[in-house]
Amino acid sequence: MIEKEIYLEGIDPLIFFGINNSNFSILRKHFSKLKLIARGGTIKVEGENTEVAKFERVYSLIEAYISKYNRLGKESLLSIISDSGEEFIKSQEEMDNALIYGSSGKAIKPRTTQQKVMVEKYELNDLLFAIGPAGTGKTFVAISLAVKALKNKEVKRIILSRPAVEAGEHLGFLPGDMKEKLDPYLQPLYDALLEMIPPKKLADLFEDNIIQIAPLAFMRGRTLSNAFVILDEAQNATVKQMKMFLTRMGENSKFIVTGDITQIDLPDKRQSGLLVSRNALKNIEGIAMIEFGNDDIIRHRLVRHIVDAYNREEELYEQLKKATPTKDKTENN
Repeated sequence: MIEKEIYLEGIDPLIFFGINNSNFSILRKHFSKLKLIARGGTIKVEGENTEVAKFERVYSLIEAYISKYNRLGKESLLSIISDSGEEFIKSQEEMDNALIYGSSGKAIKPRTTQQKVMVEKYELNDLLFAIGPAGTGKTFVAISLAVKALKNKEVKRIILSRPAVEAGEHLGFLPGDMKEKLDPYLQPLYDALLEMIPPKKLADLFEDNIIQIAPLAFMRGRTLSNAFVILDEAQNATVKQMKMFLTRMGENSKFIVTGDITQIDLPDKRQSGLLVSRNALKNIEGIAMIEFGNDDIIRHRLVRHIVDAYNREEELYEQLKKATPTKDKTENN
């Protein structure tokens, strides 16, 4: 007889045990020769060596299944417990074309042609630029790819960055630590992460620095290895900032840069690092440029019309500026 403790690390205990301990009851019934005791996030297992080893094998399969799909139904549990549990998981993966499964167990997949292109280019390149208007899902796909890479142990950490307060990063006057200072600017990234990772698990990943917040101004001198790094709203990074950011790449890193060149907040739009990078880096092997258009917008149906309308107004304004003659200063004196 032996006794072991198994800790539910990285998976939601509620999903593992099931509503009203329904999943745990199935495990107890199947492993009737063992004494199974659940205490919080720990399972105490007592029994013969061979039976304990069988339970550990089944648990590892369940853990892998929950980590990938964020769910565990009765039928899936029974299939995993059966002698063909490994074949069941393999068959599920072969039928699966989702990037990841969200916190609710919903499959997250690319929804538009350009999103599919972005996923395909990611497999072949270490640096991606995803450029296009708001609502095209470019940041959401980037986060999905990052979470997938972390779950598959392809990288050890995810690093999120974004230009704060327009072009500068004047964070000193804001209260709190660095994360609290940047929270308002990174809320869209948090929203995406919460759709993919349960809140408690996400909080643990932040606490353990597996997911990190890294303001552009504080990245100088770092080498980011074994990391998935996302720079969002990159149109508001200056040329110097962008060069500094891109040269942080280390071994086994993936970088994705997202931005919208129609929403540059810099005083001189020509100083946007995203604009310069798009022109300077487009023909380098290992770097991919994905251009999203208004047709790729997947938010409310009105968003596409709103973007089109504002683009037309901006074009008209630029035409009027060019057409209006500038008065000679001497005439005004």
